[in-house]
Amino acid sequence: MQNKMTEGNVIRALAAFTVPLILSGLFQQLFNWVDAFIVGNVEGETALAGIGATTSVYNLFVTVITGFTSGLSVLAAQRYGMGEKSKIRELLSSYTVLFAFLFTMLSIAGAVFTEELLVVLDTPETILFSAQSYLKILFAGIPFLAVYNTYSAVLRGIGNSSAPFFSILVCSAVNVVLDLLFVAGMGYGAAGAAAATAISQAAMAVYVIVYTVRKYPFLRFSFSGNLPDKTVWKSGAAYGLPSAVQSGVSSAGNIYLQQFMNGFGEQTVAAITTAYRVDTVIFLPIINFGSGIATVVAQNIGAGKPERAKQVFRAISRFYMIYGISMAVRGCLEGRGDMLFSGIAGILSLGVRILCSYAFKPVFGNMVVAYAEAFSWIFLLAVLLLRYVVKTR
Repeated sequence: MQNKMTEGNVIRALAAFTVPLILSGLFQQLFNWVDAFIVGNVEGETALAGIGATTSVYNLFVTVITGFTSGLSVLAAQRYGMGEKSKIRELLSSYTVLFAFLFTMLSIAGAVFTEELLVVLDTPETILFSAQSYLKILFAGIPFLAVYNTYSAVLRGIGNSSAPFFSILVCSAVNVVLDLLFVAGMGYGAAGAAAATAISQAAMAVYVIVYTVRKYPFLRFSFSGNLPDKTVWKSGAAYGLPSAVQSGVSSAGNIYLQQFMNGFGEQTVAAITTAYRVDTVIFLPIINFGSGIATVVAQNIGAGKPERAKQVFRAISRFYMIYGISMAVRGCLEGRGDMLFSGIAGILSLGVRILCSYAFKPVFGNMVVAYAEAFSWIFLLAVLLLRYVVKTR
C-alpha cells in the first residue's frame, strides 16, 4: 500500500508509513536471531560464540549498504514529491547495476580472506572454525541484500513501506524452515545457518524485484538510454555517501571493539552476542522510525511544503528519550538533505564510544561497552539538537 504523505494528518501519515518499516526491521533481525537461537541450542555455546565473532565484520557490509540506500530513499522521496518519476527510475536502475557488481566483487574478496579477517580480530582459537564457516557462506548473500535494499529504498521513497515488509516476512519464514532443516535436521551447524540466511536473502531480492516490476511500470528496469548514468550516480552519491561513510566508519569502529571484546574470552563473546541481539530489537524500531521521518520530511520538502515537514518533528519528538530523540532529529535533518552533518555526527559519536570503552574499562570491566554506548548517545543527541536549532531558525 502506498501512503500519501504530503496531505492530511501528519501523525496518521507517519504512523501508516513507519509501522511496516519498523516491522520490516524487526523481521530482518529475525534472520540473525534464528541463526543464533537454533545454532546455540543445537550446537552449543562454542558455535554461538563463533557466530557472534563474525557480527562486526558482516555488519560492515550490511551497514554500508543500508546507510547508502537510506540516502537514496530520501532522494527518491524528494523527487517523488516533485513529481519527477522518470528520474526515480534512472536512480533505481543505475544503482542496481552498480551495487550488484560492486558487492559481488567485495563478497568474493571477503570470502577469500575470511580466515585472515578473523585472525586479525583475535578470534579465540576455540571458535575460529565455526566463525570462518559461518562468515564465508554468509558473504554469498550480500549482493542480493544490496539489490533488495536498493529496491526497498526506492519503494519507501515513493511511500510504499508495505512491500519491503511482506518480502521480509515471507523470507523470514523461509529462513526459519531452512535453519531447522540445515542445522537441526542435517547437522550442518553454523555453515547450515549461513546457507539458510543467504538463500533467504536471494529469495527476498527476487520477491521485491518482481513486485516492483508488476506494481510500478514507471520503475521497470531498462538498459536503454545512458544506463548506467554517471550523472545519476553523482546525485545519488551526494545523498548516499555521507550515510554510507558514517555507517562504514561506525562498523569499522565496531570491528575494533569486537577485537576489544574478544580479549575477554569465549564466554564473554557469547554473552555479548546474546545481549546485542536483545539490544538491537529494542532500538531498531527507533532507528526505523527515524528513517520513516526522513522519508516523510523529504517528500514534503520536495512538494514545497517545509512547514508541514516541521510538523513531523513536533508531532513525535516528545515520545523519545535520548537515543530516540537523536534518531528523530537525525531523520528531520536528513529529510532536509543535511546528510553530511548527520554522517559526521555519527562518526564523532563512535569516537566518544571508543574512547569511553578504554577510559572506563577499569571501572565497568566487561560491561564497559554497554556504558560507553550510552555515553555516545548523549553526545549524539546534544550535537544533533544543536544543528537542528541552527538549521530551523
